Amino acid sequence: MDDHGRGSGPRPEGGGEMPPDERSPGPLPYEGVWRFTAPAVDASVPQARHAVRDLLVRQGVPVSDDLIQGLLLIVSELVTNAVRHAALLSPMLAVEVAVGAEWVRVSVEDNHPYRPTALEADHGQTGGRGLLLVTEITKEAGGVCDVEHTASGGKVIWSALPLKPARAI
Repeated sequence: MDDHGRGSGPRPEGGGEMPPDERSPGPLPYEGVWRFTAPAVDASVPQARHAVRDLLVRQGVPVSDDLIQGLLLIVSELVTNAVRHAALLSPMLAVEVAVGAEWVRVSVEDNHPYRPTALEADHGQTGGRGLLLVTEITKEAGGVCDVEHTASGGKVIWSALPLKPARAI
């Protein structure tokens, strides 16, 4: 699965392709795809967040403080959702980080077949808005997110964000 972050996976609009004469001759040092698995337990939430942060720093990915905070919140919410809602059918989950020249994509995969939807805010409840939060953070950063079924019958939820701030129109 090592496509150096240049695979056909989801990317933010306008953030994946450059004209051929402007592309670098090879992948940038920080480009790549990394995947790790974790048990679907509460302790995996901070572990996943720290692993993603450490990976981005170690690889030298050019992320702003705001973008890294958004990415880490997205990872926390997606792993929390997998732990709370999928653990019974999916005792393990997978976190993937894919970095291209101009984008970064984080995803969480589990083996539960239910495809969640973002709920509207209900001020009377303290939970249930994680996917809504992921969607809003992604939109604000100029990225895209989605939920897809896997070949094994589970699902993967991903968020792709541009490494550079969205341009004002």
